[in-house]
Amino acid sequence: MPTTENPLITRAIDAILRAEGSYVNDPLDAGGETNFGITVAVARANGYQGPMRDMPVAVARAIYTARYIVEPKFDQVLAIHAGIGAELIDTGVNMGPRAATEFLQRWLNGFNDTGTRYAALVVDGRLGAQSLGALAAFLKWRGQDGATVLLRALNGLQAARYLDITEANKTQRRFLFGWIKERVAM
Repeated sequence: MPTTENPLITRAIDAILRAEGSYVNDPLDAGGETNFGITVAVARANGYQGPMRDMPVAVARAIYTARYIVEPKFDQVLAIHAGIGAELIDTGVNMGPRAATEFLQRWLNGFNDTGTRYAALVVDGRLGAQSLGALAAFLKWRGQDGATVLLRALNGLQAARYLDITEANKTQRRFLFGWIKERVAM
């Protein structure tokens, strides 16, 4: 698995580890048994076979880097804008990289003025050259205000998704306040 030598990746993972904490096995949590925010299913899929309580933080870091940063190409978003990249990584950890990418694609389409600033994006949850180019073009056009507004917009969809989850499954309501407090940045 890749290392986390990139300081932007290290910072993003450090923030996730702070928010996720250590071992949890809450029977009401739909995520199931986790350590450092890594579910048992994800740990097993990435080669860790030991007890979740004993999983080393280095394993969690490697999984985050490979599965939630490099594979969905969020490292390339970090290179364009660190804050937006970190937001996509965080959302991808909690909702899956596909959902995070769809949020970005939807907002970039929505912010595309009259549709002439960059090519319209297919909202497919896959980050490719066209989506990365649209993000770069949007930020070049709108500057720091664009980054601030895009971050607010991404957080808005993330918060709405958490509410949707708890409305569909009332047992998850006990987690809603913490999700908003820890995961939806201001």
